[in-house]
Amino acid sequence: MENKNKLWNTEEAAEIHERISAALEQVIDPELGIDIVNLGLIYHVYLYETGLCVVEMTLTTMGCPLADVITNDIIEALKVIPEVRASEVKLVWYPAWDTSKMSRYARIALGIR
Repeated sequence: MENKNKLWNTEEAAEIHERISAALEQVIDPELGIDIVNLGLIYHVYLYETGLCVVEMTLTTMGCPLADVITNDIIEALKVIPEVRASEVKLVWYPAWDTSKMSRYARIALGIR
């Protein structure tokens, strides 16, 4: 997470980042059954002074029919973070997602070496 404000010191920003990451780990890709963090779909998270949290992410495929579901799940998951007053999800396609972005856990769960 990039700290886009002066409201929090480095330690506070790190703690907020951990809570945001934990919330995003609760968002499961419905097709793969693995969370979006371990799938490597989250590229950047920005938290601004206003409380706006912007999540830049990609999907496993362009035109994914579940993009709206995942986006809504992210917005709902971030509502539990008091510092996040609003959230926005920006889908990006560069760099393109591939299995190298997945965590070891996700690779094992999906049987990918």
